[in-house]
Order: sequence, then C-alpha cells, then structure tokens
Amino acid sequence: MNIDITNFKTSKLTQTQFVHPVKITYLQDGQPRVWEAVKSHDSVSILLYHTQKDAFVLVKQFRPPVYLTDKNFLFTYELCAGIVDKNCSLEQIAKEEIFEECGYEVNIKDIQKISSFFTNVGISGAKQHLYFAKVDDSMKINEGGGIHTEQIELEYLKTSDAKEFLYDESKAKTPGLMFAFMWYFDEYNRT
Repeated sequence: MNIDITNFKTSKLTQTQFVHPVKITYLQDGQPRVWEAVKSHDSVSILLYHTQKDAFVLVKQFRPPVYLTDKNFLFTYELCAGIVDKNCSLEQIAKEEIFEECGYEVNIKDIQKISSFFTNVGISGAKQHLYFAKVDDSMKINEGGGIHTEQIELEYLKTSDAKEFLYDESKAKTPGLMFAFMWYFDEYNRT
C-alpha cells in the first residue's frame, strides 16, 4: 500500500458524526469526581481464517489516531471490523463487514461468536463483539477494500507466523486481534 501523509494537524472537534466528547461528573464514595470521555458506537470484529492458505485475513490501513501518537506507525494490522450503527443483528453487521472490507461472501450461520469485551475503557468504554469465520477462494466475490473513503489492504498472515507476529512490536496491532489469535491457538485449533 502506498500512502503519502502530509499537512497532518489537529483541531478542536465541534460537530461530530461518530464520537461525542462528554464531561462526566459523579460522586464516588461521597467525593465529587470528573471524567472526560467519548461516547462512541459499539463494534463487531471478525477473525477470518482462510482454509486454503492456512492464514488469517488481516486488514491493513492508515489510522490517524495511531499516527498522531507515534509517527513510526503508518499502518495498523487489524481484524475485519465495523461499527454497530444499524438496526440488525450483530452477525448481519459482521457478514456485511466481511464483504465490504475483505470481499468474501460468508453465510451468516457460519459466523461463530467468540466473546464480547469493552475497549478503550478509560475513554469510551464501547463494547466489541468478536466473531470467527472461515473463508476460501470460492467465497471471494470482490477485492474488498472497504467503502466510501476507506483504503483497506488485505494481508494474509500464515498461522505459522502468527505467534511471532503477536510479539512483533514493529507492527501496530489491536488488542482484539491479539486476543483473537490467542483464542484460535488455545481453543479453536485444539479441537
């Protein structure tokens, strides 16, 4: 993926579409407390396993907040994922994200729930719902890459390289991806 980042700057957020900064005031043990937070959407993420390649299908993309924190990381490696912003089942949203981001048509009954957990607990506390699905070449309908302004590149990571990848700090990755890999090796791959 070739990308050129220039003129990178921050400004105050006044009108928001996906996140909403809030100030929270409350009493804890009778003492007044103040917390700054961001209300955001819950999300789904999917660990995709390509059976013919014996590889995980990862999404590689530019994430401005990561770049803001550390300019050494131009890309992140993530699971296929998306926000919960419509009134349908989580599995349906997962199916749509697999198609949009990765180009695979997966039957909704073949999307297996792994677990749910909270992310960014100090700032947003949004819930992420983690799923697993298998894909193969016969299910590939399009190139994926996302919709609208998304610029997503797919990476196929051999399962034999995944454990080393987990601890490779030169690659920016999410805790959800790391947890999903550990689940695969600990639970799924054991059976």
